[in-house]
Amino acid sequence: MKSNILNIIVIDNDHLFHAAYKYYFETYQDYALKGVYISVEDALKDFDHVQPDIIVSEVSMPNVCGIDGIRLFRKKDPEVKIIMISEQNDFELIKNAFKNRANGYLTKPVTKKRMYNALNSIKYEGATMSNDIVKAVISMFHRKSYNAFSERENEIIDYLCQGATYKLIADKLFVTPSTVNFHIQNIYLKLDVNSKSEALTKLQEMEN
Repeated sequence: MKSNILNIIVIDNDHLFHAAYKYYFETYQDYALKGVYISVEDALKDFDHVQPDIIVSEVSMPNVCGIDGIRLFRKKDPEVKIIMISEQNDFELIKNAFKNRANGYLTKPVTKKRMYNALNSIKYEGATMSNDIVKAVISMFHRKSYNAFSERENEIIDYLCQGATYKLIADKLFVTPSTVNFHIQNIYLKLDVNSKSEALTKLQEMEN
């Protein structure tokens, strides 16, 4: 962090939010908005000139997604702080963001107050998460876990119990449907069952 007034850039491909971001920063005393971009690529072009202290980036982007952008920005400056924003509070997406060394995660809509509080949390504590994200993380750690299965198998079991399809599970876990099918066959084998309904019944019996 280079001065009392920190330089911020925002990346959001939804133009509807751009005016709001500019208005927010007009009211902040200790944060200067140095640019609002519609893509990671555009922000990278200006990076050396702007030298941002904090980057606020949408997760879902065309071409280079926000999470992939974390690695690219850290090549420019390993110390830059990065807050991801998204309409989704899916645990796997959140985990993927922090696994790639994001410093924060906020769900949209990001109000003026929430943005300011998030920037302060990054400035003084080095990390930030909105309340619904905290609840999602806590809920995930509170979910049932079966000792007979691997961590990945337990993740798939959790989605199966929620009624998710193979394709939806694959999307949530960022793997292929064939990979999900492979794990499910292992689950069936361990449970000694041949169908999803039999598996769910057996799992329910294991809880009792």
